[in-house]
This record gives sequence, C-alpha cells and structure tokens, in this order.
Amino acid sequence: MNPQARPDKKDTILYLDGVSVSFDGFKALNNLSFFIEAGELRAIIGPNGAGKTTMMDVVTGKTRPDTGDVLFDGETDLTRLDEAQIANLGIGRKFQKPTVFETQTVFENLELALSGQRRVFESLFFKLTPGQADHIDEVLDTIRLGEVRDKLAGDLSHGQKQWLEIGMLLMQEPDLLLVDEPAAGMTDAETMQTAEMLKQIAGSHSVVVVEHDMAFIRALDCRVTVLNEGTVLAEGSLDAMQADERVIESYLGR
Repeated sequence: MNPQARPDKKDTILYLDGVSVSFDGFKALNNLSFFIEAGELRAIIGPNGAGKTTMMDVVTGKTRPDTGDVLFDGETDLTRLDEAQIANLGIGRKFQKPTVFETQTVFENLELALSGQRRVFESLFFKLTPGQADHIDEVLDTIRLGEVRDKLAGDLSHGQKQWLEIGMLLMQEPDLLLVDEPAAGMTDAETMQTAEMLKQIAGSHSVVVVEHDMAFIRALDCRVTVLNEGTVLAEGSLDAMQADERVIESYLGR
C-alpha cells in the first residue's frame, strides 16, 4: 500500500487520529486516522457512503466526532471549536454546487469575499487598498478569470463558477482548502484546467480534494487516500491504488 511515514503532529496541517462518528447506529467514520502535511495536495476517493463528506463535516465543525482527535496545524483541537471559529482559523470548504453572487461581477464577488467580515452598511463605504486590489488581481490570475473580471457571475459557465468560488475562498487566505468534487459537470478542458489550478494553489495552501473522476485524479498527480466504510482502506499513488485488489473490489470494479 506504500504507507506514508507518520510525521510529528507539529509538521502536519491536518491530523486525524481514531475518529469515529455514528448516526443512529450507523458508523459513518470508524476509527479514521490519516494526516495531511503542510503544502500538500491530497485526493480522497471512495464509494458513496465511505465517509468522505462526514470527514469534511468533522474537520469544518459541522459534525462533532464521538471519539478521536482532529488537530489543525499540529496543535489546535478542532473538536472544541464551532464552524465560524474553524473558518476564521484558516480552513476553507468548497461544496460541490457552486455558490456565487450571480448579480455581481466576478471582481465584485472577490471583493465581497474579502470584505466578508464586515456588516452590510460598512461594506457600502468600503474602499479597496492597493494591497487588496493586488490580491484580487493575483487571485483572478490563479483562477483563470482575469479576462472576465467585469462579467456577471450569473453569466459564467458552470466550470467558471466553480473557479470563482475557489477564488472567493482564496481571498480569505486559508491555510487548508477542502474541495468537494470540483470536476463535476465540467467539460474535459475545464477539468484539466481545474487540476492545473489546484496544483498551483497547493504549496502556498494545503489542498484536500474529494473526487470520483479518475482522469481528474490522475491529472492532479498527488497522493491518494481511499476511504471505505468510514476508515482508510489504502493510500499511495493512483497507479498503486488502481492495482490494489481491495480498492478494486470495494470501489473501482474490474
């Protein structure tokens, strides 16, 4: 399975150890343990019901585990914090369906994400500093939307809306980004561009991608964790996972 040597907790951005979650007797997570190193890009795959969404719910504070440790940046116990506190720590989550302000331009969406901590009245009189404007320009370049910066978000393609939402998270400068099925509904070209984008983002941010599209996973060219029945079934390169009999039997098929 090409196991990864377990580093010291202080060298990880995310460290789950023995995490279990039950819903009405069903174990959504069953003694789940894995870690993400700072600046790492990691893909999480597995069949429906494997625990992928519950894992992200636990990390972001939406669900509290019954048992286990969930540490951020080697020391902060996420199980003791609520969703807002966790988001403010530097953990961003992108859900499968993009949520953007469709009647605002691409630029204005990023500006609103930057000013997300302010009340509406204050936002009406908010003026960008040169540094903030530069930050928006950098994010526009990263998400490949510079040429449509003045276009209404509602007029973007599905793939571009996905990119814009990733950009809105980047405006908050998260240390860890959780991305749920970003390639769903995209064209082949958009899928490959999204893989390149996430590879670019990783390094300055740690990125965890939950996905079903194997072509997309291959394009990410990163370590893959396979979940099944709420625990880690296998971990390693995509080639190793596609050759692993347990992974073939539980998820990939023959």
